Amino acid sequence: MTNDEIRMTNGDCEASSPGRVYDLEERTAQFAEQAIDFALTFSRSPVVSPLLSQFVRAATSIGANYCEADDAESKKDFRHKIGLCRKESRETKYWVRMLVRADASKREAAKPLWQEAHELNLIFSKIRRSTPPK
Repeated sequence: MTNDEIRMTNGDCEASSPGRVYDLEERTAQFAEQAIDFALTFSRSPVVSPLLSQFVRAATSIGANYCEADDAESKKDFRHKIGLCRKESRETKYWVRMLVRADASKREAAKPLWQEAHELNLIFSKIRRSTPPK
């Protein structure tokens, strides 16, 4: 799916393909759960522990910020919260990369997480661009 195929409708992300509706709240929650499960597969070390902490914070805050955006009090507030979702999804990609550097055996398991963080980043970027600042 490309950026042009995504649009916001009443808090749900909808694809231009008929019958395909994406519930971003659920999608971001599932992503956070997958991130937690992935983090639990690592052995702790002085290098890995702080990376995991940052990764889990970024990955779980995407959904939390989306929930706040969904309940925004103004368009400006909505746009700001969506911007936070975009930033956290991009940061999550970074931490996935660093975790794979710290433990190369996790590369294959990390790929779907990186891909989902990337897709979420594209979605939130499109939403933010489509939302007027005022």
